[in-house]
Amino acid sequence: MKNIRNFCIIAHIDHGKSTLADRLLDSTGSVTDREKQEQLLDNMDLERERGITIKSHAIQMDYTYKGEQYILNLIDTPGHVDFSYEVSRSIAACEGALLVVDAAQSIQAQTISNLYLALENDLEIIPVLNKVDLPSANPEEVTDDIVDLLGCDSSDVIPASAKTGIGIDEILAAIIERIPPPSGKVDAPLRALIFDSVYNPFRGVETYFRVINGSIKKGQNIKFVATNKNYFADEVGTLKLKQLPKNEIKTGDVGYLITGIKEAKEVKVGDTITDAKNPTTEAVPGFEDVKPMVFAGIYPVDTEDYEDLRASMEKLQLNDASLVFVPESSAALGFGFRCGFLGMLHLEIIQERLEREFDMTVITTVPNVSYHAYTHKNRDQVILVNNPSDLPEPSSLDRVEEPYIKATIITKADFVGPVMSLCIEKRGQITNQTYLTPERVELSFDMPLAEIVFDFYDRLKTVSKGYASFDYSPIGMRPSKLVKVDVLLNGNVVDALSALLHVDNAYDIGKKMCEKLKELIPRQQFDIPIQAAIGAKIIARETVKALRKDVTAKCYGGDISRKRKLLEKQKKGKKRMRQVGNVEIPQEAFMAVLKLND
Repeated sequence: MKNIRNFCIIAHIDHGKSTLADRLLDSTGSVTDREKQEQLLDNMDLERERGITIKSHAIQMDYTYKGEQYILNLIDTPGHVDFSYEVSRSIAACEGALLVVDAAQSIQAQTISNLYLALENDLEIIPVLNKVDLPSANPEEVTDDIVDLLGCDSSDVIPASAKTGIGIDEILAAIIERIPPPSGKVDAPLRALIFDSVYNPFRGVETYFRVINGSIKKGQNIKFVATNKNYFADEVGTLKLKQLPKNEIKTGDVGYLITGIKEAKEVKVGDTITDAKNPTTEAVPGFEDVKPMVFAGIYPVDTEDYEDLRASMEKLQLNDASLVFVPESSAALGFGFRCGFLGMLHLEIIQERLEREFDMTVITTVPNVSYHAYTHKNRDQVILVNNPSDLPEPSSLDRVEEPYIKATIITKADFVGPVMSLCIEKRGQITNQTYLTPERVELSFDMPLAEIVFDFYDRLKTVSKGYASFDYSPIGMRPSKLVKVDVLLNGNVVDALSALLHVDNAYDIGKKMCEKLKELIPRQQFDIPIQAAIGAKIIARETVKALRKDVTAKCYGGDISRKRKLLEKQKKGKKRMRQVGNVEIPQEAFMAVLKLND
């Protein structure tokens, strides 16, 4: 056990985490020349194109240092804030972390939030200054920033370049010398932490775990503590680039387990594996069910594709247990699903995977968050509102609570004003402002989650010229004055465009929605009134004018009453048409509502 080292790499997006992992695999000889490729651990097309890690990976390396053989387990973590729970479980499975900071960009918001996660778990931090070979690198200044942040010595910071291979041997030496070996009781009952799971179409769910106490053997009867289900360990082994079956995985090591589970929901990240006959008395702390934060309706463009969409969603759920969906129907869009996502990036990825992997073109409705409503009749009973149509009648409503987040934004000192005004516009309250260096400021806000769901991230990048980095964590529910704004087309409510909005913003957003829809809805033979309403009160209106034939063209002079008679006749026809006519809403209209500020 003393020769095992478990570590992860934490960094902000695009600071060179995946490239550093590639170099470590190269220099430990874990990858043959034939298997080599850039960003080896990011095996999804989407991950490669966007340059982000969506799914974490684990890999084992063998390394000889000063004549001794060591086993290094790298547990990779996703970089984006949507997946912070997975990051926390990966960190809990390690004893040390490489903190990678870009020498050109310095410390960013996620660097700090992931660092705090690592420090909470008492990890040994090894600071690595990456990309020192770039012409725009500023190693001395960024090293000072790291020293201020960690309170370490400047000699502890390892200058490196994952691209050219500078400093890789020093990093490997630091992993072995500075990170402590795992501590655990070899003779105690089995206690292992699940930090990830992957779906294999031939063998079911593969569970990735780290053994804390005891050992897990092939053919053993095991139990998952959170779900309280028993399984049979068909195969256990270690994770090289390909899986390597073994008879036993001992204390402190990382491996995979195949039990033939077909449902991804049965394997929960953060759960504890123990022996069925002699279970452990204490589970690994910190387990929680992954809660979706953002909800949106996903509908097939063609109603006949509903069953295909269901099959596609079920297959996606096998790979991604954090995707939640229930069937729902809408008068405007037909049958579809109400889906829960971890955040906006998760929503985008699911939508893109549906299109790529299953050829499903879908319409996504306005994303919203989950609210808690309370009625006068039952002031203690929570009514979950995931969809604006679930909100009780305004007359019976006592109060509504909405989820709040603690947002951390790090930006250059020049952009503090625009960033603050953006956050205040989004109903944020500033709680803290810290100058990390004379040039860089960390701002903390308490904000409603609903306000960052739409276009907050894009606008933050715009006002800060791309320099602001953003990270958030949920802080619970708070009471709020919310109203349901409906959009009426030709007098009919379009349920897919309804939204729950704060009272102060309802009028402005209602007006903008009407203006946007007026541009996008094609003209018909009759006038189409577009209205925004709160309950029975209309707060904004626009009209799409009818296409008109010039009926007075054949009147060449004569009495005015002849012209008026023809116009009146036309007017009656239009009125009758409006009663029977129905308005088709183009798909762009649903998407345009998300981008009201463009």
